[in-house]
Amino acid sequence: MTGFDDFLVLIMLRKYNLRWGSPYPHGAKASEGGVNFSISSRHATYVELLLFATADCQSPFQVIPLKMEKNHTFFSWHVFVEELPVGTWYAWRIEGTSHTQESGLRFDHEKLLLDPWARAVSDKLWSRAAACVPGDNSACAMRAVVVDDRYDWEGDTPLAIRSEKAIIYELHVGGFTRHSSSKVKHPGTFSGLIEKIPYLQQLGITHVELLPVMAFDEQDVPPHTADLGLKNYWGYSTHSFFSPHPGYCVTPEQGTHIREFRDLVKALHKAGIGVIMDVVFNHTSEAGTDGPVINFKGITGNSFYLTDKQDKRIFLDYTGCGNTVNANHPLVTNFIISCLEYWVREMHVDGFRFDLASALARGEDGSVMQDPPLVWGIELSEQLAKTKLIAEAWDAAGLYQVGSFPGYRWGEWNGMYRDAIRRFLRGDKGVTNEVATRLCGSSDLYRHQGRLPISGINFITCHDGFTLNDLFSYNEKHNEANGEGNRDGCNNNLSSNCGIEGPTTDSAVLALRRKQVKNAYAILLLSHGVPMLLAGNEFLHSQQGNNNCYCQDNELSWLNWNMTKNNADMLRFVQQMIQFRKRHPALMRRQFLTGKVPEGKKMPDISWHGCEAGQPPRWDDPDNQFLAYTLTAVGEKEADLHVVMNMSDTKYTAHLLAMEGKTWCLAIDTSLKSPKDIVEPQDQSPLGKLRYLVDGRSVVVFESIAVTSHGADLHSGKSSKFLSKLAGIKLFDHH
Repeated sequence: MTGFDDFLVLIMLRKYNLRWGSPYPHGAKASEGGVNFSISSRHATYVELLLFATADCQSPFQVIPLKMEKNHTFFSWHVFVEELPVGTWYAWRIEGTSHTQESGLRFDHEKLLLDPWARAVSDKLWSRAAACVPGDNSACAMRAVVVDDRYDWEGDTPLAIRSEKAIIYELHVGGFTRHSSSKVKHPGTFSGLIEKIPYLQQLGITHVELLPVMAFDEQDVPPHTADLGLKNYWGYSTHSFFSPHPGYCVTPEQGTHIREFRDLVKALHKAGIGVIMDVVFNHTSEAGTDGPVINFKGITGNSFYLTDKQDKRIFLDYTGCGNTVNANHPLVTNFIISCLEYWVREMHVDGFRFDLASALARGEDGSVMQDPPLVWGIELSEQLAKTKLIAEAWDAAGLYQVGSFPGYRWGEWNGMYRDAIRRFLRGDKGVTNEVATRLCGSSDLYRHQGRLPISGINFITCHDGFTLNDLFSYNEKHNEANGEGNRDGCNNNLSSNCGIEGPTTDSAVLALRRKQVKNAYAILLLSHGVPMLLAGNEFLHSQQGNNNCYCQDNELSWLNWNMTKNNADMLRFVQQMIQFRKRHPALMRRQFLTGKVPEGKKMPDISWHGCEAGQPPRWDDPDNQFLAYTLTAVGEKEADLHVVMNMSDTKYTAHLLAMEGKTWCLAIDTSLKSPKDIVEPQDQSPLGKLRYLVDGRSVVVFESIAVTSHGADLHSGKSSKFLSKLAGIKLFDHH
């Protein structure tokens, strides 16, 4: 027999001795003498602990009844199992008051329950359907495993990258490497992502934002979607908030979840990349009244979810997923904050993005709270003090809090930025006023609260909606593959197909689409605030017009790494655009722009222009699609910037601002082909004039260079070719 077989025989042939145990910590905690189990259930009257040899054993090798007089303290039920080894799987059964309109309690002794505090779980036997109906589901329920918490972090700690310097990259752990072209050893896993870290370094991002990696129910999709063989792919259906998702592990049957996730975090940190987790505390995978009993429904009674005041059997749904977590109930608030602190303390994550965060601001009757205890508890937690907090500041019931989410240090997904820039890129007229505000960090949303430009997380696309390529390839969503009759997904995409819907061989249309993608990246990375990029956009990943790929765990969603070669010019542009942002502290200001002359400077921090530099912009023109501005450097050797954004179909001759002792160099022109579309400093050439023809639907950026009357370059890094060109150019005549 193998060593593992010996282990199974060992634990199955003996009955383990018991002690009363301790109510804390909750979950299963291994120590030298055995394992302490504890679960909190306020209204339970009888509890059993079931022990299994493997994740897929049909029957427990030991059933342990817990006695009220010995194994019960306040709300907790607990027992210590002597000499029980790490690697033992377990589940609970709980009895309590029957389900009534007044109580809303849902105890069902026939249901096998998953530990909400479990550090690692298995869904190998799982049947969601069986958990939705009465009857014993022990043969097809999820189980948890006792884990070994020991790990050598090799001195690793969460990173401390300042938010103004952050460039966030949203990615799906599975879809990032599941395609055969990824060439990784373990596709679709934490391990597979580790192999792609060199790519992330070359791209230049500072943080990955991982779509949900807490254990979720892959079977949580509508019946007609399931009939097509589809499953929950994105992961917004959490059931175990302390456990990494088993589907992203190489050997989940061995309970290696924690080690595999820690290996990923440690490797990313060694590469200088932070980890932000997309977390889903607004609802769980237990859905509504007819949903499955997995853990919370059968353990915590009616306290974990918002319920109707008159009939507590009815769930209130502000999430579109059947239930809403009762986040501001004291016990639930404590559970959530303890969970977040665990991921920071024990897993070293650097931040969290909260899905439908506005649902967390609702009280027990569903009303919006001015000072929700959970939101403030997270903000004021000492253990989370250096952790990045990002809110998706809306919910599915119409509550929209962009610019007004409770708390001070929270960042917000800036949906208003997304919509304004999409309209501008689409060619809408009369939006330049708002676009200018969004480019400058959305001061209208944040300044009056004493918040900062970093309060806004700027994005144009994210996992939810069109990819950037599809934003300029489709006027309408095409979600037929989801099995919902194209009724799912957002209808208001603010997109433009550039003349033809979907795939085409028309060279002019294809060229415009590529230019628009470059425009989007240029605008995003020139904006004040924190930019967020969607994985795969940098090499034109397409979902064929599907703007809701939540159920598409297939090549429609997976990243095809062959496209990094097919669209190498686009990838290069994005890499260079990220580097451009990093070398310009003026784009990463912590304070809002004022339009005034900073101390020690000769120019305002920003000045706006029409086509003629120095002349006022056309703010009041309802047909205006043109923006130009000069951004003054803040760094000692940083270049000033002159930016021109022309989203009309007409070419404009832009006149640049004359600056004493400086000349302008073309750095970016999205209308030009690679490599001329973005030019590194050492390869730039001086303009020698104060005008430039800007193509329609283009973004153009100039960098200043300081010169003497002899044409000497005062900045380092310029090539001899540049200096020879500069030597023959006179300084600009200000008269």
